[in-house]
Amino acid sequence: MEVHLNPEVHAKLSRIAAERGSDAELLARRAIEHFVEYDEWFLREVGKGISAADRGDFVEHDDIAKMIHSRYPA
Repeated sequence: MEVHLNPEVHAKLSRIAAERGSDAELLARRAIEHFVEYDEWFLREVGKGISAADRGDFVEHDDIAKMIHSRYPA
């Protein structure tokens, strides 16, 4: 597989890789792997949420407000 980047993105990727003591190909491969893993996780979590909603398992609005206020007091 080949991935073609526009020159600006390629230059940024090369600069970041050099700053990290790596090469652009390795950095790109890791970024793609991270994206794929995240996307799989996200879709699984969405599926769990849909299944919970289908079962009628919801969190009430007041309970959400309480959780938010407990984590981020005004």
